[in-house]
Amino acid sequence: MNRNTFKRYFSLRVLPIWTILLIDVIIIILSCLFAYALRYDFKTAFIDDSSILKTVVWAVTINLVFFRLFRTYSNVLRYSSFIDIMRIFASLTVSYGILMLASFLSNTLFSDQNLITNEHIGSISVLLIAYIINFAAMAFSRVFVKQLFDALHFDERHSANVFIYGAKEAGVNIAKSLRVNMRNHYRLCGFIADEPELINKTMMGVKIHANDEYLFDAIEQRNIKTIIVSPLKMEALKHSPLLDKFIDNNIKLMTAPPLSDWNSMMPQVVQLKKIQIEDLLQRESIRINMREIANMLEGKRVMITGAAGSIGSEIMRQVVSYNPYSLVLIDQAETPLHDVRLELQDKWRNIDAHTIIADVSNETRMDEVFKKFRPQYIFHAAAYKHVPMMEDNVSEAIQINVKGSRIMADLAVRYEAEKFVMVSTDKAVNPTNVMGCSKRLAEIYIQSLAKKIQKDQSSCVKFITTRFGNVLGSNGSVIPRFREQIENGGPVTVTHPDIIRYFMTIPEACSLVLEAGCLGNGGEIFIFDMGAPVKIVDLAKRMIGLSGRRDIKIKYTGLRHGEKLYEELLNNKELTKPTHHEKIMIATVREYNYDEVKQNIQNLIDLSYSYDSMKIVTAMKNIVPEFVSKNSMFEALDCPKEQKTSTL
Repeated sequence: MNRNTFKRYFSLRVLPIWTILLIDVIIIILSCLFAYALRYDFKTAFIDDSSILKTVVWAVTINLVFFRLFRTYSNVLRYSSFIDIMRIFASLTVSYGILMLASFLSNTLFSDQNLITNEHIGSISVLLIAYIINFAAMAFSRVFVKQLFDALHFDERHSANVFIYGAKEAGVNIAKSLRVNMRNHYRLCGFIADEPELINKTMMGVKIHANDEYLFDAIEQRNIKTIIVSPLKMEALKHSPLLDKFIDNNIKLMTAPPLSDWNSMMPQVVQLKKIQIEDLLQRESIRINMREIANMLEGKRVMITGAAGSIGSEIMRQVVSYNPYSLVLIDQAETPLHDVRLELQDKWRNIDAHTIIADVSNETRMDEVFKKFRPQYIFHAAAYKHVPMMEDNVSEAIQINVKGSRIMADLAVRYEAEKFVMVSTDKAVNPTNVMGCSKRLAEIYIQSLAKKIQKDQSSCVKFITTRFGNVLGSNGSVIPRFREQIENGGPVTVTHPDIIRYFMTIPEACSLVLEAGCLGNGGEIFIFDMGAPVKIVDLAKRMIGLSGRRDIKIKYTGLRHGEKLYEELLNNKELTKPTHHEKIMIATVREYNYDEVKQNIQNLIDLSYSYDSMKIVTAMKNIVPEFVSKNSMFEALDCPKEQKTSTL
């Protein structure tokens, strides 16, 4: 019988319960027979057949009862664990305890009577030996089947030796999952620990290595190509030089879900995942005042535009946790909005949510929506955001980003909303492209409207604008693009070796949007602390390193239309004021006359329907004089001799 025959027998199919029970019964019988043989030194003259038979019958009968009660035979042998061994121990202890008690009472009560003692069950010494043999054999049978199954089904050709970084509870649970889930194709070869008391100890049969200068010698000796990072070690890894060493040594990094997500998981189903660049964003996590946000949103009618986009959909996910009265989700992208609708049905079925296909630049349609739902809180995230696309589609940038924002703001006043929060961008500061300028125009209109209604006391709606930079993993952003290029074998395209950007995760950005909505009294432009800027080429190199590949090249393609090397969160005449949240500041910016802004915006919108890009951009530059085009055909409209300064 060769390996393949064994493998077919010990297939992924589970042995039926009766088979396991039959094996256990055979073990009981053999244990009793062997106990008699040991007790009487294999001298058959001292062994009575009727006593043996009675002992075997009673041992099998009583053990079957307690096997049933303790369910010792219902587990899958290949996944046997310490709990299963303890069930066997408890069942056998009770069963043989009863048999020993029966033997003791039998010998005590009937020892003085003229009865044939060999009709009694075996002596206590025989039963004790049988108990020990029985437990050892049943435990060994589970371990043997488990090890045999693992050996037969572990594919050495496609397996990888791994270390686990983290030797405490989460790391141990990951190790257990590797042992029981052969589909992972990982062979545990050691742990890595920072704790001195654990170093050089042995756990689960492998050594715990120190995080020191000798670690990579051990990694090389054991041919380790993958490190699985405990979720408890992720924060330490972000700020550790160990991360770059792993990447430089072509080590693939993986992790598991946080320990809090394992409550309903057995170790064998814990799913490992590659560590993504989002997991390693080197910044402190942002804390928000959840109580104030809950007070603001609980029981309120909330509208979100651009609800199918990266920011809008995340705002929706965070808003639903604060128990709003109703949600109105607006987007013109049908399929992504349908996906949001399905997500709501799956996760938040009790929320009164309405998904509406609509264009925010369609005033008649939006007026009908406002009239029907009367939103109290509006998060306006609908916008065209891709810089090169808007350089080629100027009219659409004006009609959606400017006209759409104006319509939404005016309707918020008309239908007496409480707060209106607009999501803007760092590209609105000293804009160098059509998209950034269109967002700055929307800011100007909303800010001037806020000042007007405060002065006239004509409305109670509070307008708040939030500015932040790029968000990691948003639709169409650089990280999903790099990831796709790496999966396709490269090259990874970077526009310029010196280009830098600010980055924030989508949940962080949306949390701060909600927090700013609480802080705002009307008319403010809030900016977020985005941390240190990141060189895009360094981001690309790290993503390539995390993929574990060394054959991916980086290709420089040149700056795109309207793109600049760096973004600013404030233009150079703006000042900031602190808020009670250290990550949120208020920009003090130039104030505009509403009537003048309203007329200029209307003229610009009217001009946008001419679809004459040069005329439209000329009008934009007249309203926003610090708009100086970069790497664009609209550079011809800028005066080369006049140095323009920021006036916003």
